[in-house]
Amino acid sequence: MSDVPAGLETLDFSYQGGRPAGPFAPVLVGVVGSGNLEVMLEAVGSNDCTVRVETSARGFGPIWQAVMNDFHARHPLSGVRVSINDMGATPAVVSLRLDQAVAEIAGGQP
Repeated sequence: MSDVPAGLETLDFSYQGGRPAGPFAPVLVGVVGSGNLEVMLEAVGSNDCTVRVETSARGFGPIWQAVMNDFHARHPLSGVRVSINDMGATPAVVSLRLDQAVAEIAGGQP
């Protein structure tokens, strides 16, 4: 028997300040069935960037924290809610999907 509880783990992160993303249509990249990860970015009326991770890979909070810190260092956005549905993607895939989502936002702005 495993010592890790069954089910999804939810992790929440928040980053203050940064570059306002401005209004944009919600962006969805990846699918849980292909690459084991989907990322959605939504514009919100705040000065923060909030991240909610729903993951089946329990017990990896410090790794998620490092990946999200790296993401915010590369893309210091504000006014954005990031939702991640994960079924065991590697940190490299997470970073790739986050970068793809940000590129979608940047492509939609003048």
